[in-house]
Amino acid sequence: MAAQTKPDLLAVTEKEFAKLSALIETIDADTALRKREEDTSIKDVVAHRAHWIELFLGWYADGLAGLPVYFPAEGYKWNDLKRYNADLRERQSSLGWPEAVALLHTRNEALMEFIENCSDDQLYGGPMKGAKNAWTPGRWAEAAGASHYRSAVKYIRKELKTNR
Repeated sequence: MAAQTKPDLLAVTEKEFAKLSALIETIDADTALRKREEDTSIKDVVAHRAHWIELFLGWYADGLAGLPVYFPAEGYKWNDLKRYNADLRERQSSLGWPEAVALLHTRNEALMEFIENCSDDQLYGGPMKGAKNAWTPGRWAEAAGASHYRSAVKYIRKELKTNR
């Protein structure tokens, strides 16, 4: 069930990030960089999670500023996610494992700072400006953070189990 309050959002984000962080600390660069299904590596998954936090924070800022909000990004629609993610992997291809991990930590810090600086009403008082749907900023923050962390852990554990 999705968080409904700021304390719950902080708690679930901290909890899921701790799980992901502990897991990726056990992975060496060779394992992290090995390509798997759909030409994706563990490094790609970790860097992807960091990127989506940046996207969310940009969506939020653009909406507040009254600017167009492009979901998921300018030139892409939700049904273009496979292409968007492939393009993202290409843009992040020169990123090494330590850099991807550092980026995830940096973006998580930015997400936590965002949550901490928002009130319950800012997070859950209504739809996110510019989003054109009913999701609140808190729900979007959870999707970009805790939910993405949870799915990354699931993916990484599966890959480590089948491909170590």
